[in-house]
Amino acid sequence: MRRKFLRVDTVRFLRLGKRRRKLQKWRRARGKSNKLRLGRAGYSSVPKVGFKTPKKEAGRISGLIPQLVHNVRELESLGKNNIAILARVGARKKLEMIKKAEELKIQIVNMGKKK
Repeated sequence: MRRKFLRVDTVRFLRLGKRRRKLQKWRRARGKSNKLRLGRAGYSSVPKVGFKTPKKEAGRISGLIPQLVHNVRELESLGKNNIAILARVGARKKLEMIKKAEELKIQIVNMGKKK
C-alpha cells in the first residue's frame, strides 16, 4: 500500500486541507526549526528514497496496465491485464466504445460517475 504524505497542519486549517481532501497535498517543510524537516520523533514521515513504489507495480491502476484508446479497434486489442483510458473523442464514438468495453468486460478509468 502506498503511503499518504501530508503537509504540516493539514488537520488545523481549511486552506491546507482540513475536511477538504483535494487540498491535502505534500509540500516540503522548509522552516529553520521545523520539526518535520528535522525528523523529530512523534511527527509524520517525509518522502524519501525508500518509499518508492516497486517496479512491478509502478504506473499501474489497480494492478492493471493503463492503455490510451482512440477507437473500437484499439479497444478490442487490449488484453486481460490492461485497463482502458478513453481519449478525447466525440459522444457517439465514446458510447460505442463503452458498449464494446462492457461486452469484452474491459474496465474504463475515465468513464465518469456511475448513477
